[in-house]
Order: sequence, then C-alpha cells, then structure tokens
Amino acid sequence: MATEPEAPGPARRTPPAQATRNETAAHPLRTAVGPAAGRTVPSPSGRGLSARTGDSSPEWLEPAMAANGIGSFDWDIRRDVLVGDQRACTILGLVGQVFDRTSASFLALLHPEDAPVVRRRVERAVAELGQCGAYYRTVFPNGELHAVRFRGRVLADAFGRPSRMVGFVWDATVELHKRERADEQALLREERSRFIKEAARALSEAVTVRDVARVFTELPLPGLGPDGLALASLEAGRIALLGSSGYHSGLSDQFDRIPLAPTHPAAEAIRQRAPIFVSSREEYRERYPEAWDWAEESGRSSWAFLPLVASGRPTGICVVSFDDVRELDADERTLLSTLGGLVAQSLARARLHDAEHELAAGLQRVMLPRTVPAVPGVSTAVRYLAAGSGLQIGGDWYDVVPLPGGHVGLVIGDVQGHDVHAAGIMGQLRIALRAYAAEGHPPAAVMARASRFLADLDTDHFATCTYAEVNVDYGVVYAVRAGHLDPVVRRADGTAHPVPVSGGLPLGVDPDEEYRVTRFSLDPGETVVLCTDGLVEARDMDLDTGFARLCATVSGELPGIDESPREPLEELADRIATQASDTEREDDIALLLLRWDGPAGGRAAQQLRRRIGQADLARISELRGELRDALRRWGVPELIDTAELLSSELVTNAIRHTDRDAMFTARLYQENGRARLRVEVEDESDLWPTRRTPGEQASSGRGLMLVEALADTWGVEPRGSGKRMWFELSS
Repeated sequence: MATEPEAPGPARRTPPAQATRNETAAHPLRTAVGPAAGRTVPSPSGRGLSARTGDSSPEWLEPAMAANGIGSFDWDIRRDVLVGDQRACTILGLVGQVFDRTSASFLALLHPEDAPVVRRRVERAVAELGQCGAYYRTVFPNGELHAVRFRGRVLADAFGRPSRMVGFVWDATVELHKRERADEQALLREERSRFIKEAARALSEAVTVRDVARVFTELPLPGLGPDGLALASLEAGRIALLGSSGYHSGLSDQFDRIPLAPTHPAAEAIRQRAPIFVSSREEYRERYPEAWDWAEESGRSSWAFLPLVASGRPTGICVVSFDDVRELDADERTLLSTLGGLVAQSLARARLHDAEHELAAGLQRVMLPRTVPAVPGVSTAVRYLAAGSGLQIGGDWYDVVPLPGGHVGLVIGDVQGHDVHAAGIMGQLRIALRAYAAEGHPPAAVMARASRFLADLDTDHFATCTYAEVNVDYGVVYAVRAGHLDPVVRRADGTAHPVPVSGGLPLGVDPDEEYRVTRFSLDPGETVVLCTDGLVEARDMDLDTGFARLCATVSGELPGIDESPREPLEELADRIATQASDTEREDDIALLLLRWDGPAGGRAAQQLRRRIGQADLARISELRGELRDALRRWGVPELIDTAELLSSELVTNAIRHTDRDAMFTARLYQENGRARLRVEVEDESDLWPTRRTPGEQASSGRGLMLVEALADTWGVEPRGSGKRMWFELSS
C-alpha cells in the first residue's frame, strides 16, 4: 500500500540522550534486561517520553495528546531499543502482547507491503538527521486490520551522530476504511463503466429482436444483482414480451400480449418517457393500487421501469426487479437509465432489420418458383442460399420449364446488383424467359429474346444466364450461355467436370446479340449442375479454385436410388449447399441440379418433336443433328442420310413459304420385325405444295421431287388450320 508523503510534525522538546533505569521502566514498550526481556512492561504513570534533565514538556501537551489519541515513542538507535507510552501500545495493538523492543520486531508487525516503505523512510531520516512520517497497516491479534500514522525526528548526540528518534503515533483506521470505501466505489464505477461499454458492444452486435432480448436478459448488472429482467415491446397498446429471466414461464405467459393498463407504472414510465423506480412493496401498493395484483404475484420487492425511447418515440419497456427492498442511489439509477437507452436504440435497429428481412424473404419467395414441376424422365433439386449480409435478397434465380414434346428447360441466372431493384428486374426477366421457352423457341432464340427484353426495360442492369434444353427422350442437352458459368456434369462413373459451352454477352448488353448453342449428351443417371457465381467465387477463393472444389464435391460417392430412403439428388444438393455455407460469402447462391433418369425400361422413346421458328433457317441444322442422334439411338443408322435430306426439304419448304412456325415430328414404329420411320411437318398455311420440274440451272424447286423419289410413301393432309406433310421410310 502506497504511503503518504512526509509532512512536518509538531515540534516538541526531547529528553536527554541518557535515561535512568527508573525512567526506562516507566515506558510501556521498554522491556527489562535479562530474564524480563521480551515482556511488555506497563507504565504506571501513563505519561510519554521522559523529559531531558533541565527540560520539561508544557503542561497542556499531555492532555492534548490524550484528547486526540496520540501516543509517543522513543527509539534508541545505537542500542536498537524502542519504547513508547500506553497510548502507543494501544494504537499498535500491543496491550498484553510480547514485544522484544527491537526495530525488526516492530517492522514485523506491519503489513508486508508497508514494512519496506517504513524502513526506507526511517533509514533516510537517520542518514540525513531529519524527520520522517509514514502511513502503514498492522494486523491486531484478533485479526482486525488497523492503520497507523507516525511522525518522528532524529536527534544527534554531542558529536553530531544520530542517537535517537522520537515522535508521535496516532490511529488512522477510520482513514483506512474511508480509503477502502473510496477504492470500492472507484472499482465499482470502473466496473460499471466497463459494463456499459461491453453492453453497448453486445447490443450493437445483436442483429435481430431475438438477439437483443437474449443479450439484455443475460446482462450482469454490476453492484445491483437483479432477480428479474424483462423486455417487452409496445404494439398497439399491448405488451409483447420479447424475453425475460428470473420469472417462471407461467407468469411470463400470463402478461404477454395483454393491454397495458394506464395505471400501471410501466404505462406511466412510457407516458413520461422517464424511468420509474419503486423501492418497496409498500410504496408500490400506495402509488399504484390498481396494479398491485401483478406486483404481488411476481413476488418481487422493488422495481425499476425503464421506458425504451428511440427517435423520440416510445417502443417498449424494460423491467428490472429485486427480491429485497432496494433504494437505488443516483449512480445506480444513472446506470439503469443508460442501459435503457442502449436497449432502446438496439431494439429499434433490430425491429427495422427484422422488418426488412421479412419483406426481402417475402419478395424472394414470390419471385422464385415455389415448386419445381415434375417432368417424366428427369429428377431435379434446387437450393437458394442468401448472402450472409445485407437484405438477403438479390437477382439470383433458377427455373425449370416444361417444354412442348415432354422436354424440359433449365434456367439459372444472376441480375447485376444485390438489392430490391435487382430482385424486381430478376422477377420480370424470369417470367419473360419462361414464356419464351414455353412457346417452344429454340435455346438461342430464347436467349436472344430475353436479352432484347432486358435491354428494352432500360434499367442500366445486365444479367448473366445459362439456358439448357434437355431432350428427355434420349438425354441430349442444348445449352446457351450469356456471360454465365459453364455447367458441371456428374458422369455415370462418379467423376465430375465442367462442360465448355459457347458464350455470348450478358443479357441486356447488346439487344442484337446472337447466341450459339452447344450440344452434349447424358447417359442415364448422369447429372447436370447449374449454379451462380456465389458458389464458386469468394473473397478468398478464385474461380478456378471454386470450380475445382465444386467438382470434388459433386463427384463424391452417392447412394443408389434404391439404396437410400432419401432421393440421392437431394443429398447431393445438400452436400453442395453445406460446403457453400462454410465459406464467408458476399453474394447469393442459386443452385439447380437435373439428373436424366433415362427412358422407362432402358430404351429411349422413339419420337422426336421440335418446333421450328418462322424463317429460322439456322434451326434446320440443329434439327438434322438431333435427327441423326435419334436414329442412331433407335438402332436404324441406315435411314439417317435419307431421312436427314428429306426432313430438311420439308421443313425448309414450310418455314420459307409460310408466316408461322412449323412443328417437326419423327416417330419410329416396329412392325413385323421391321422398323418404319414416319416424319411429319405441320404448318398453318392452307396453301398446298406444288410439284415442279426445275431446269438444270435452278437452285430450288426439287424438294417434292426428292421426297417422291426417295420416300417409300409420302403425302399431304389437311388439318383444322393448315396442313401436314409427311413421308415414311422402312429399314
């Protein structure tokens, strides 16, 4: 314990350097030499130090010292003998105790922290023939801690050498208690200041209303020790309990969602926008008799009602209660009022956060498909993971579109931005793209029309997108990419790798952009994985690393369809989503998986049906490729060349000479062990084709001639609107 700086003590006359044996025996702390050494000798006179020969103390000195509880001491430095009067013994707690009169024995009585300080000061005073003073603590035999102050002066002999130190001692225990109380108060203030900082930090990190309630009900209030905490919001004149501690659940439920009576102290605190403190049950009953039933049932004895006011508007109430009568002082009331302000600001922010996220979640639910339509021959799984920050709403989306002919279209996309505006654009674009696909337009046309649609919105936003049309009959995928990621395919052997797809500009950048189609095939049981860039890109992960990690996740072992009660595709989607959740993300993730299950019985459906857009000559080349694949799968490769040539002639004739789309259909029939291919082309024109005989230099007009020459049979049939041209080939 630090000691106080020295200060001059009162002047007094000193006794002579030599004292008689009788004078020595008269001092209480002086002990007899020989067998009596170490025994305290009481002073019959009760006076202080004996006077030097020819010198005497003033008559008023002794009464003054006695009245103020001041004792005197005399230390013979050369012989190391310490003596003092009766009051000094009492102050030091030496009444009836053994004391061997040496300075070392005296220092042993002091608190271990104070003894070195006293020693240094005394040694300095002896060396300088000066004076010293100190404040020290000592423990009485009964264990009580006392404090003592002393002031002494060093006297020299005739040769100028230090001979004695004489001085005064007085009890400073009251001072010690004051210091202890001051230290305790300072420590409590420091603890409360630290508590406010920690509470402010914890409440600032609370995101939702549930988080705020949890933080508040777990706060340790230093120096207060409340027995009950409750946090409630005010909603249309009713109390909505957000969280509580110290109350049994039945009592909490009883007062949740009830009207707040105007006579309740919580209502008064909210009206006055100032805390209400009730120190006892008697005070509560006297001030709020109509609300006494609630207080009596709670079993508490004192309360603090803290109104929650944010932006000048009351939003709720905090209730802090105690089991005992508690008269809170000014510091405690200030602490609770400050806490109420912190909770109010945090709760207001959390309520706004919850409202925004509820709105965002609602918008996202509306804009994304609620269910994915079931398409025979394929299985699908989807996931949407919101970003870890912000409104958790953005422009990522997925869609599964049933197409004419029983096929299916897959859409994955991401509108630039991460806000409500981007989500709104995403909703419009998703609907438009779905409509274009459902009309039967080929993938390149679907993407081009979607890009033109987004450009016409004039929003200064663009979108990346991948659209894939899956031929469910024989597992061929026609993919178009607009600035988006390549799909990943999980093969039948369990390996996974990205499939390069020809890319074009993002949607909305160039309304006249033309997109190229990339075609790849699936075997039964193989899976296509489409995702947005939030899955494979992050602050600490580049695109190549992300794709490698995705492929490793997709290629992991999966149970067979009949080996697990849960759909393996759903397990794979969960596996990918779980891995994404382990990464700190700043972007949303849309995930779409499709597995081609293959035809029933392991044999592909022997029908190919396609819509050809009006004047879409590029589509004819794609159609020829699809027809070749179909005939090869159907086991009639010998019909490929003829069927491809004649189909091209009929389709070209339909789209060049009509102003509507054409529908192409190819079917293979098995009759008496032989295969028969029938190809039909339907259009909405009532103008029937005419057979012509072109000249040698003519570049057209030979279509019907070729059909008539190469087909086993052919014909034209009227429909309700338009006509149907057809031909058949036999193997």
